[in-house]
Amino acid sequence: MNNFKPTNKERRFKAHVSLLGTTQLHLRNPYIIAWWSAAFPGFGHLLLSKYLRGYTLFLWEIIINVMSNLNLSMVYSFTGNIEMAKEVLDPRWFLLYIPVYLFAIWDSYRTAVDMNKVYILAERENADFNTYSIGALEVNYLDKRRPAMAVIWSLFMPGMGQLYIHRIVTGAFSLIWIIVFVYFSKLLIAVHLLFLGEIAQATEVVDPQWLLFIPSLYGFSIYDSYINTVEDNKLFESEQRKFLSKHYQQYRVKIPSKT
Repeated sequence: MNNFKPTNKERRFKAHVSLLGTTQLHLRNPYIIAWWSAAFPGFGHLLLSKYLRGYTLFLWEIIINVMSNLNLSMVYSFTGNIEMAKEVLDPRWFLLYIPVYLFAIWDSYRTAVDMNKVYILAERENADFNTYSIGALEVNYLDKRRPAMAVIWSLFMPGMGQLYIHRIVTGAFSLIWIIVFVYFSKLLIAVHLLFLGEIAQATEVVDPQWLLFIPSLYGFSIYDSYINTVEDNKLFESEQRKFLSKHYQQYRVKIPSKT
């Protein structure tokens, strides 16, 4: 159940509040979106709330990267071991990587530009939208939250910042994949060995192929939770301003016209 029913007269809506989260249009920097797609295919689309496309590209990145040993090859190349980097890289899988990687960057940039135009039109129309949704499993509503708190929880664990601002799908997605990355990279075992002073053994036990996924997921989770907290606060203020002016200002405030 929600507190709004469309009249089929509106062409565009700025936002939609559902049990799984708040989806909204707002201005984005296309270059920033393209940069996130370059950092990890799929992240740029997730920032645009293009979830199906984003999850598809994310899974493609994991599968192709792991099968081609791309991250492992990058580690060897960064350490100057070029011959080993060539040896571990599987060209059968790596050649599949390049065209989709370029598409992810181009498509996220193009989509960001288009959605900025749609946002401007939706902002001018300023149509009503649901601000409250309640069901058997969840309750979601527009509210103001602290961006710094979203960042802090994301630093503790990717996905928790999204859960703080009720982005259930993205939060669950981030939590599941950080568990996968930490488990297969054996990061916690390496940290445990570091506390015991076994530095050489900690270096040997960690798997760099899976370890290099973690910084990208951490950075995305922090950025996504912060930006969406800020934009949700703006959306709350905009909706509240419209409600008050519609239901109270026109009856109590008289603005004299110029003679």
